[in-house]
Amino acid sequence: MAGGWARDGAVSEQIEASISDELARMQARKRPSGDSLIYCAECEEPIPEKRRIALPGVKLCLECQQERDAAFSSRGGINRRGSKDSQLK
Repeated sequence: MAGGWARDGAVSEQIEASISDELARMQARKRPSGDSLIYCAECEEPIPEKRRIALPGVKLCLECQQERDAAFSSRGGINRRGSKDSQLK
């Protein structure tokens, strides 16, 4: 089903490579580990015991973590591997 100069299965290979790249990036993100803090590292409010048990090594209370997650900007959704413009630069 490939067109032009691409060989058969090239599109599937690009999709698989993009998925494996994203999985590797997600797995590389460090999860909290070790002892949990009793008090939040930012606001110094007590961290609920259920949260400390569920996430060993947690450093932030739920409110501070939600604020930090909201401020996180996600990566652009451009597949540079398959973009023709990336080959022209």
